[in-house]
Order: sequence, then C-alpha cells, then structure tokens
Amino acid sequence: MRRLRRPQSVAELALPQRAGALPAHVRILGLDPGSQRTGYAVVETQAGRIAYIVSGAIRARGESLAERLQEIFVGVESLTSEFRPDEVAIERVFMNKNADSALKLGQARGAALSATFAVRPRVFEYAPREVKLAVVGTGGAQKEQVQLMVKRLLNIAGPLTEDAADALAIALCHAHSRRLHGLVAAAVGAVR
Repeated sequence: MRRLRRPQSVAELALPQRAGALPAHVRILGLDPGSQRTGYAVVETQAGRIAYIVSGAIRARGESLAERLQEIFVGVESLTSEFRPDEVAIERVFMNKNADSALKLGQARGAALSATFAVRPRVFEYAPREVKLAVVGTGGAQKEQVQLMVKRLLNIAGPLTEDAADALAIALCHAHSRRLHGLVAAAVGAVR
C-alpha cells in the first residue's frame, strides 16, 4: 500500500460555514473502489477548512477475485483503524456496457465499505459525474483534469496517481456537500 503523506506546507481550502450548521471537526475517508486498485484519501474539515491528510491506493494482487477482495478489506480496515474517519464518501456503482465489470466493482465496493464498519462512520455516496462537477466544474471532466484540480485545491506538489486523485475528489465533493446537507437539515428543522 503506497501512501502520500501530507507535505510540510499543506494548503487549506476555506469553506463558508454558518455557525452551528456542522460539527467543527470531521475526518472524511474518500474511497474509489476497484477490483485491482482501490484509491483512498483522508481529509479533515475543521472550522470551515479542508486539510489534506493522506492518500494512495490499495493494490489487490490476488489470483482470484476473492483474494483481491480480502486484500481490499484488510487494506481499508487498516486505514480505518489508523485514521478513524467520522464519515466515508464512496463512489456510487454505475452500470456501463460490461455487466461483469459492474458486478466486480460492486463487490470491491462492498468489501471496502464493510471494512469501515468497526468505527461506525456515516456513509455517503456520490455519482462519478457529481464528483467531477463538484471538483472540476463539469460532470464530463477527464481524469487528468480531476488530478490537476485536486492537486491545486489541496496544494499537493508531488505526483498523484489516478486512484488517489479520484479518492481525493470524492472526499472533496463530500466535504463541500456537507455544508449543503447541513443547511437543508436546518431548513427542514426550522419549517417543522
């Protein structure tokens, strides 16, 4: 499992926040599941800012799908134990032309999510287009555009793999969406 550690000068993104709308500190684990590689990222929101903690990919090298799923489970379980996320953001499974690939992706996603249950985080799902829209500004963004924007938004100077960039994009999408979820919940509570 290769990890990128937070550089000494980590940039933080300012997020507008209304007092009392959201918890002051939340650690988010972003997951981009795959049967060969599962990207992961950990970010924290604190006082309306997003800070980069770590990112990388779990490389599942088993011969069979069952062996690869076990490696994904163990890798995510280790991350969860070390970083103790409050919330997990994961990409929603989508059906393309190949049903077999979608089924394998769904199983990888299940293995990754199951590995987080020991810390009982809240789980949020995002469609790929929704993540790209939140990070790049267009739902049809290319992988290179996602990588570039994630690096710029979090001031990451070194190389960033596609898997890590995708997981960071999912975590960033959720971090930005949290404010909207909080505002909606507050509005619904005020109406009642």
